[in-house]
Amino acid sequence: MTARAAIEAEAAVPAGAGTVLEVEKLTVDVGTPHGRRAVVRDLSFTVARGETLCIAGESGSGKSMTSLAIMGLLPRPAARVAGGSIRLGGRDLTRLGEAEMRAVRGDRIAMIFQEPMTSLNPVLTIGRQLTEAIRAHRPVSAGEARRLAVEALEAVRMPQAAARLDRYAHEMSGGQRQRVMIAMALALRPDLLIADEPTTALDVTVQAQVLSLLRDLQRDTGTAVILITHDMGVVAEMADRVVLMRHGESVESAPTQRLFQAPASAYARELLAAVPRIGEGAARRPTRDTAAHSASPVVEVSDLRVRFPVKAGLLGRPVAELHAVGGVSFRIEPGETLSLVGESGCGKSTTAKALAGLVPFEGVVVVAGRHAGALDRAGRKAMRRDVQMVFQDPYASLDPRMTAGDLVGEPLVIHRIGDAAERRERVVSLFERVGLSPDQMARYPHEFSGGQRQRLSIARALSLGPKLIIADESVSALDVSVQRRILDLLQELQEKRGVSYLFISHDMAVVENISDRVAVMYGGQIVETGSRDQIFGAPHHPYTKRLIAAVPVPDPTRRGRALPRMEETAPNLVHGRGERPAAVPLSEVAPGHWSAAS
Repeated sequence: MTARAAIEAEAAVPAGAGTVLEVEKLTVDVGTPHGRRAVVRDLSFTVARGETLCIAGESGSGKSMTSLAIMGLLPRPAARVAGGSIRLGGRDLTRLGEAEMRAVRGDRIAMIFQEPMTSLNPVLTIGRQLTEAIRAHRPVSAGEARRLAVEALEAVRMPQAAARLDRYAHEMSGGQRQRVMIAMALALRPDLLIADEPTTALDVTVQAQVLSLLRDLQRDTGTAVILITHDMGVVAEMADRVVLMRHGESVESAPTQRLFQAPASAYARELLAAVPRIGEGAARRPTRDTAAHSASPVVEVSDLRVRFPVKAGLLGRPVAELHAVGGVSFRIEPGETLSLVGESGCGKSTTAKALAGLVPFEGVVVVAGRHAGALDRAGRKAMRRDVQMVFQDPYASLDPRMTAGDLVGEPLVIHRIGDAAERRERVVSLFERVGLSPDQMARYPHEFSGGQRQRLSIARALSLGPKLIIADESVSALDVSVQRRILDLLQELQEKRGVSYLFISHDMAVVENISDRVAVMYGGQIVETGSRDQIFGAPHHPYTKRLIAAVPVPDPTRRGRALPRMEETAPNLVHGRGERPAAVPLSEVAPGHWSAAS
């Protein structure tokens, strides 16, 4: 038996009454200036009722193109199914017209996309989008559809679920938008659910609940799941079988436990070796003295507060205020990494935007020696040379009209650094340092995968050699091998240039591997802060303990472990106009380790 035949045999279980989906020798190609190029080649697998098949691999390996082919959502004519078949219940989806596929999508097959902001309609409320999806496939009244929509949001732990129906996508955090997508997909209980990085934007506590929800759905309805993820902890927790892809082909397929314990391919071994694990942080990054404070910190924040108006009525008059950040204080030393962790919606990204001057704030914020709240236009421009930000959603932060090379080089043009030849040389170097090819400089953002777009954002942030990089979920879209290279690159820059990082992430294993100090946020306030070893080795606050305990473990033998009990409701951050909630007081529980009362 050839190696290819062995892979296909392992990927496919015998088709029978329990088989929901059969993919046989699927080939997808795309048009290029040099002709059509295959991005998925001869891919075969099956998914049975109640089974979870994980498709894993680095960004650009063909995972998402496979899912789009199954859903009939390939961007035609640029991409097409060039060969093979996709059978759902024995019906070949590649032969269906668009009207027939619309009846299948959402009802028999549902999909959770990787980037919710580009999947949700910005001009329709969340409730309108949820009820439209329900009523398109179910003969229910508007009132019943709204009730089902609330139930779906509550199932994914959306705070104030009923009130969220009247909100728009831009009024929610990245994690909250992803919860809306998950609720929309689960509302109709489809035969097959394709989940493309469904927990990328979620903190570990909500991720644990979502994974548990997916398992409950399978148990109750027998739904088959194709899970696309780069999080090997999620793979170990969820998958029955794994198809590992690289360069559009399946390089290994095996039951999950076998893949983790005895990977057959060199690529699988490399991938598993790159997985960050809690407990390895000290070995990867030596402990630093975080107790000493310099006379000139890169960042000094005191009693930072950010609030937004809550409007109501026909005229949209302010009736209350949402206190997104309610009295936060911290400092970042030169060459230090401070990580902010916590649930989506807890205020992490809003804090980062305040430091970058992107939202109005109260309190004292000093960045690179400049008072951020008292800068004129020239001062803000000068500060932005020292402070760069990598956003959570790369597609929304990259201009779709500019080539990748121009996007990375634009900050050099704005700040008049070098001539055209020198700028191009620096851009080529940046592409190579983040794992992209200089040949890709002429492409546009939509021609890259989600992970590749994030690499572009990181290269752009590095272009000016800033003193502070604010990394908001900067590696969340990357597979673990590329993630490790990016984290190593960030640490290399720190060691060589003394750059500081405000690192925002919900991936606690990554945080433990990169941080010097950690601040835990909950309800818009910091509830615990200390060195990396203090937070992970001796967590004090109950919320911190839940965060660490909920981290998925990349070990399938520990599947089904008891997860910590989560809070049923999130704290209420809405207060009357003019109210100023008191900041949570912190007490020193050990030298340099501070925590709010339990």
